[in-house]
Parts: sequence; structure tokens; C-alpha cells
Amino acid sequence: DRKILLTLIDKFAGGPVGLDTLATAVGEQADTLEDVYEPYLMTEGYLVRTPRGRAATARAYDHLGRKVPASAQGSLL
Repeated sequence: DRKILLTLIDKFAGGPVGLDTLATAVGEQADTLEDVYEPYLMTEGYLVRTPRGRAATARAYDHLGRKVPASAQGSLL
């Protein structure tokens, strides 16, 4: 779970990013990411699904001790 959030934040600036792209970046199957990890991350408030892809929330940044980018604060809260 942590690897997914770190990848989303570090490699994709918090998103949004498509499921297949994110799955490839973390070395998981897209189905596994969607069926196993994503429900937990969404329930905990770390991840949101948008029409453009998955995105990290402000809570995810806080959880990882990262500063939420000013340009993204409004859309991630």
C-alpha cells in the first residue's frame, strides 16, 4: 500500500494516473491493484478515482510525511 502511494506521489506528482500505468510502475497486475489495494486505500481516504485516473489525497501526503503541493491542494482536499 505504501509503495503504491509513494509511486503515485514521487513518480506521478500525486496523479491523476491511469490504472495500467500505475500498476506497471509498482510491478503489480492492474486487476490486483484494483481489486485488492485500491478499495483499502480509498476507504482510508488515501486515494481517489477521478475520470482521468487515480490521485493521492492530502491525507496520503500527510500519512507519508510529505508536503501537499500548493497547486494541488484545492483538488486533493
